[in-house]
Amino acid sequence: MRRRIKKKVVAFFAIGFIMVIAIIVSIIMIVNYNKKIHSIPYKLEKLGYQQEEIDFFEDFTQKENAKPSMDEILNRPYHKELATFLKEKYFIYNNLERYLSYKDKHTELTTTEVVSLVNVNRDYEYYEHVQKTDTNKENIMLVNKYYALDKDFAFDDLVDVSIQHCYGNQKIREEVYDKFKQMFNDAKKENLTIIINSSYRTYDYQEGLWNNYARQHDEAWADNYAARAGHSEHQTGLTIDVTTYGVKEQGDFENTDEFAWMQENAHKYGFILRYPKNQENITGYSYESWHYRYVGVDVATKIYEEGITFDEYYAFYLNEE
Repeated sequence: MRRRIKKKVVAFFAIGFIMVIAIIVSIIMIVNYNKKIHSIPYKLEKLGYQQEEIDFFEDFTQKENAKPSMDEILNRPYHKELATFLKEKYFIYNNLERYLSYKDKHTELTTTEVVSLVNVNRDYEYYEHVQKTDTNKENIMLVNKYYALDKDFAFDDLVDVSIQHCYGNQKIREEVYDKFKQMFNDAKKENLTIIINSSYRTYDYQEGLWNNYARQHDEAWADNYAARAGHSEHQTGLTIDVTTYGVKEQGDFENTDEFAWMQENAHKYGFILRYPKNQENITGYSYESWHYRYVGVDVATKIYEEGITFDEYYAFYLNEE
């Protein structure tokens, strides 16, 4: 009898123990499940992101002042290119929505191409969304089809260029001229001659030039080869068109030893080739082997080393909007 009771007691405690274990396991499973469904990886997965993207987002948002934050990523719709955009070297957070929208409209473009184009405002039509040029930036101001100068803008330190260095009557900023003379003299040491054949232009001069092109051809042609008044770098006194002896057409400058030398050395004096080949969609202008812009040695060197245009440099490194 006692043995039978003992067995029942043992069985009762065994069943009780099993039930307690089961309850504990159930609680642990419920807690773990709740943790899972409220975890960041789970939420990202439910949005549609793959593990590689999830890992990237978690690492990315751990950085100080990371933008977008994890909350922003979780609260926005899934986009298959989001992680790729965040990895782009010249990614600008304030342009994120524009990147995604432009990419959706132009699926043939890479994310790198989209970032470059949107950063320089190519998701807008030329001469739309125009902003006033920040002339306080002086040598590194941006003037193009989206940034305009006032009609009466001109620096007060424009100086005449000696006939030794130019054709016709030319003016540029004093600092620009000093750097040009250094470049001119160093090129001369290698029996090369760099001549300025166009520099500072007034608003009215540029207006007449553009209107003449438009009359001879049409407005689209004129916009491809000349800036509208207020949108020309020549009005800044920071830009020079150059040539050398024997060059009959501007485009022929590309085939000279002077051009080859400037390609390798212009940045050392603060000059950049403003409208490079195959960058027409970025700069807004056809390739001009003769058109050089002064931006200072440090900026010119940075642009040269990174292989980007001034428009791209300005958008990423200088634009504070």
